[in-house]
Amino acid sequence: MDNFKDLKSDIQERRKLVSTLVRQAYLPRPERGVGEIVQALADAGFFRLRGVLVGTVAFQCYPAVLGVRLPRTAMVTADADFAQFHSISVAVEDQMPPVLETLKQVDPTFREIPHQNDGRFTTQYTSRAGYKVEFLTPNTGSDEYGGRPAPMPSLGGASAQPLRFLDFLIYNPIRAVLLHGAGVPVNVPAPERYAVHKLIVASRRRTDGDGTAKSRKDLAQAATIMEVMIAQHQAEDLAEVFIEAWERGPAWREAIRKSIRQIEDAARTQIYTGLSHGIRNLEIDPADLGLDKILENGE
Repeated sequence: MDNFKDLKSDIQERRKLVSTLVRQAYLPRPERGVGEIVQALADAGFFRLRGVLVGTVAFQCYPAVLGVRLPRTAMVTADADFAQFHSISVAVEDQMPPVLETLKQVDPTFREIPHQNDGRFTTQYTSRAGYKVEFLTPNTGSDEYGGRPAPMPSLGGASAQPLRFLDFLIYNPIRAVLLHGAGVPVNVPAPERYAVHKLIVASRRRTDGDGTAKSRKDLAQAATIMEVMIAQHQAEDLAEVFIEAWERGPAWREAIRKSIRQIEDAARTQIYTGLSHGIRNLEIDPADLGLDKILENGE
């Protein structure tokens, strides 16, 4: 009974803290349904099994991580994305309860969406209201694997959609708290990886459908995090990850170059200057990386 009272008191204190952060510090709280979905998957063991919350819902955690307010316009989303390395899913020798049952506890209208290339597998779930939950995994093989769902033994019957560049994003995630209820402990990408990853994927969005809108949101999120990290004297952390991506090959460099040129002039200048200082503080000459003209002249 004493342990129960202590636990109940702790939850009440955490709820008060979350409420204070939302109401007085103006930090973002996810929509109730989104928070309940993340809470349900957390309780089911997704983050214990080294899963990572990605996408815009993860972006909602960064104001508390970075200690700043971020634009709410960049936080609107109609889906929640969850990622895990396939090697981890195989190696942990543990698994969540069935994902569909877990989601139905939040909203009974959730249903599976059979994968378009192999209906035996499911990587996406949707509710009657149109909210989607998707599971992702890095595609580190050839492009032909990008269209094939990957079975994930630890994900309670769910498979995952392989995506390029995701291995870069979810490498060495950090612990954070989603401000829902008493706070939901989650794993999210390091903010510097999130920002650089968004630069890469923004240039690869399709122009049909809502691809252009998603690209604009990607760029807004990337620029915002980079500006904040530079202003908070974290340029070296940003520069280190930027260099890692830059050195992965010409396709990565072209994607980064194309996206960063589309950022608004004042923000782009601040980013170029901050990256240049950060790289030099790492005792690396930007010229050795072929970055000197880009960072100094924006070419």
